[in-house]
Amino acid sequence: MQAADGPQAEIVAPRTLVIGGAGFIGSHLVPCLLATGREVTVLGRRRAPASPLPPGAAYVAGDFGDRGMIGALLARHAEVVHLAYASLPKTSYEDPLADLQQNLPAAVQLFTGAAAAGCRLILVSSGGTVYGQARAPLIAEDHPTEPISPYGVTKLALERYAHLFAVTHGLKVVCLRPSNAYGAGQQAHLGQGFVATAMASAMAGLPVGVFGKHGTQRDYIYVSDVAAGIARAVERGTPGATYNLGTGVGSSNLDIVREMAPLMRELGKELRVEHLPERVFDVQMNVLDASKLRNDTGWAPKVTLGDGLVMTRDWLLRNAHGRAPR
Repeated sequence: MQAADGPQAEIVAPRTLVIGGAGFIGSHLVPCLLATGREVTVLGRRRAPASPLPPGAAYVAGDFGDRGMIGALLARHAEVVHLAYASLPKTSYEDPLADLQQNLPAAVQLFTGAAAAGCRLILVSSGGTVYGQARAPLIAEDHPTEPISPYGVTKLALERYAHLFAVTHGLKVVCLRPSNAYGAGQQAHLGQGFVATAMASAMAGLPVGVFGKHGTQRDYIYVSDVAAGIARAVERGTPGATYNLGTGVGSSNLDIVREMAPLMRELGKELRVEHLPERVFDVQMNVLDASKLRNDTGWAPKVTLGDGLVMTRDWLLRNAHGRAPR
């Protein structure tokens, strides 16, 4: 927060730019930031956001790789949250060069501009991919980073460049590594988001695909808790720090299926599993220790897995099973 001179000085909230703020996580983050009194601008690729933004949020259509546009926006904002990413783990594996070209140059340009403008940067990375195969049941931030997918390699490269600019250009950066977000607003069948895709498949009478005998074990966190964690990092995160953002509780794909089954029966649907071959770019276990974020910012997850699954189901029912827009 910035304050004017004098004992009765009015506290002026920072202006915050959210790149990708109309997406799944961003649509939950923007209201959190507005609730702190911030002025929020959302930058998105669409001509207009797919869903209306909350009152008080402004929208700008454009590509953050446009040097002139992003420079003008950074000059008017004190903070920037970078949520945008152009590919998915599966597509990155199919075309690793495109993953690099679509994400790295524009991000490095963003880091350059943010440093020059004196903006504080919150970089939202990926706790599920940058660590690689887990060497411990609970992964802390000092765990080795040995990603096994092009997606994870590029995410880690973005982090490294951000910290490079912190050292060489004075960039004020906080890096967040969320675990597997799920919940209201996540579209199904896009290649990322097991919960939404599994539920939508069951609702449509289709089998739920599980890669391997039991699937992978992940730290599933409801999207509102992810948004709250990012907002806390914006407000209280230590510049230069990297934070995990997760629940610390692991669930396999079959665990999730067992939790979902009674929710589907309430709809008259029986949940069937189809076991598929394991994928080489999937780490077997990824559960995050978020105690550092808790200690530094006071954040803690609030939504249980059971409650989160119910809210996800109900959103999918209201939104045609979360089908991707044509």
